[in-house]
Amino acid sequence: MNQAVTPPQRGPAGPPPRPPAEADSFRADLVAIVPSLRAFARGLCGNRDLADDLAQEALAKAWAARASFQPGSNFRAWIFRILRNHFYTVASVSKRFTSYDPEVAERLLTTPPNQGGGILLADLQRGLQTLAPEQREALLLLESGMQWADIADVTGVPLGTVKSRITRGRAALRAYMDGPEEPPSGGRP
Repeated sequence: MNQAVTPPQRGPAGPPPRPPAEADSFRADLVAIVPSLRAFARGLCGNRDLADDLAQEALAKAWAARASFQPGSNFRAWIFRILRNHFYTVASVSKRFTSYDPEVAERLLTTPPNQGGGILLADLQRGLQTLAPEQREALLLLESGMQWADIADVTGVPLGTVKSRITRGRAALRAYMDGPEEPPSGGRP
């Protein structure tokens, strides 16, 4: 007598369900990290709209991969690494494309008067963009409240390399903010 073999039943797509306490904790961690994530993304790309998109995508990816997160491990480093990897993927792809928006070009031809507000912040943002990407990234992670060892974990480099990048980045940023050195006055001695 032939019996029909039924295939095993599959559950809904997605990660296996977590206990409610873990899911609530994960959700609370996601909500709490949003401002820091946005600030880090803004520092990486220098563009508020793109930074918001990067942070939102990192949050979505983290939510989709929540089953792979080990409770008790460093959540902050985990999600910052997701954002960092996504940023470098987007940057790699965007190098190959350029877009022209006539409205943006037209707005760039006229500049509203500047009353001096935000000059230092604008200088700092420009200074950050002059740093090597590795130095800028390390400084931004440090300023977001991460410890040096966590930065090494996020970037995947040794702790000594992180210290070097931060020290050199700070020095370069300080030199940029201080401006060029004044030439010595007077003639030859």
